[in-house]
Amino acid sequence: MASGTVKRAASEATAAHGSRWDVDRVRGDFPLLARKAHGRSLVYVDNAATTQKPVAVLDAVRHYYEQTNANVHRGVHFLSQEATEAYEGAREVVRRRMGAASSSQIIFVRGATEGINLVAGSYGGATLKADDEVLITHMEHHSNIVPWQIACRRAGATLRVAPVTDAGEVDLEAFEALVGPRTRIVSVVHVSNMLGTINPVRRLTEIAHAHGAIVLVDGAQAMGHIDVDVSAIDCDFYVWSSHKAFGPTGVGALYGRQSLLEAMEPYQSGGDMIKDVTFDRTIYNDLPHKFEAGTPNMAGAVGMGAALAYLETTCGTAAHEHEQALLAYGTAQLTSIDGVRLIGTASSKVPILSFVLDGVHPHDAGTVLDAGGIAVRTGHHCTQPLMDRFGVPATIRASMAFYNTHEEIDRLVEGVRQVIRMFGAA
Repeated sequence: MASGTVKRAASEATAAHGSRWDVDRVRGDFPLLARKAHGRSLVYVDNAATTQKPVAVLDAVRHYYEQTNANVHRGVHFLSQEATEAYEGAREVVRRRMGAASSSQIIFVRGATEGINLVAGSYGGATLKADDEVLITHMEHHSNIVPWQIACRRAGATLRVAPVTDAGEVDLEAFEALVGPRTRIVSVVHVSNMLGTINPVRRLTEIAHAHGAIVLVDGAQAMGHIDVDVSAIDCDFYVWSSHKAFGPTGVGALYGRQSLLEAMEPYQSGGDMIKDVTFDRTIYNDLPHKFEAGTPNMAGAVGMGAALAYLETTCGTAAHEHEQALLAYGTAQLTSIDGVRLIGTASSKVPILSFVLDGVHPHDAGTVLDAGGIAVRTGHHCTQPLMDRFGVPATIRASMAFYNTHEEIDRLVEGVRQVIRMFGAA
């Protein structure tokens, strides 16, 4: 199919969504998008690495430091009371957005990585025994591989890996066959950061629970794109990072099933996670504070709450439709170019396009695209086993959000064509 025909077909298929989502107005909420790069307007399609921040988040963080800054939970003065109210108010926003029953189930962490390490170290460290098994999938981020390797090595347990299909989907039949009487923990990604695949986490959780295993879901790439309801998923733990959902860096949340959190030992110890300390014994604080040792990232938590509030008030079905339109358009445009191979063609995806160019190293392509003002990610995306599965050392990844446009995809596609012309890949 000719490029122009592909472009018209994709445009016609998505035109109905244009009037529902005012992308120009939304872009005005994100100051960084107005920047220029190398003399050209910036095309930012590296959202899987980190998303940009709306004015509402920037204002919330600035207001906290300018008007409220004080340590939480520990002071009787009015600033400490205000800070505590803002901090715990953010926790309630997170609880609501995740569909958790109680704010005591929401643990503030540095991000998804710390959340996984907390569960692997605290729950896994106490429950895994020799000959037990932990099951993950072939599409996991390193952050959902290495902590389980460590936990298994310490316990003498075995790490099992469920395969993925050529389309980049979990092989459900193989997954179910791998869950057995020795499976204690199943840890799966909700959305693949390299493939864009949306995994059927509810179904995977059902399979695991039927064999008595607990389930952790890595939602780092999900919270910024899809509605997450931990009650509907019925998982035991769910982790995510604020900065991938339009909030500040260095903060995130872990949801845990109440009974499991209450039984678990703290992952770290120090101030504010105790009720009483003597030299002979310590009585731990109530949830969620038992797992939040030390002075927390208070401004980050406030900003995270502001980001989720922004998503609640600004985004909805129209934003999701816009992202899916971008995905369809980008897929059609890129796959119409000779020499482009898309990695990850699952039927259910967020707008992530990972691809390789014949005869061109992704880093070289990324450098050329950057010179044209186009910010993509190149490399193994912390998914080296997945790269091995698809027989490539790295990919070019264009990851979009609801503030990206069809015109930006056109810029990306023209940049790819330029790369191919420069390196003679076609």
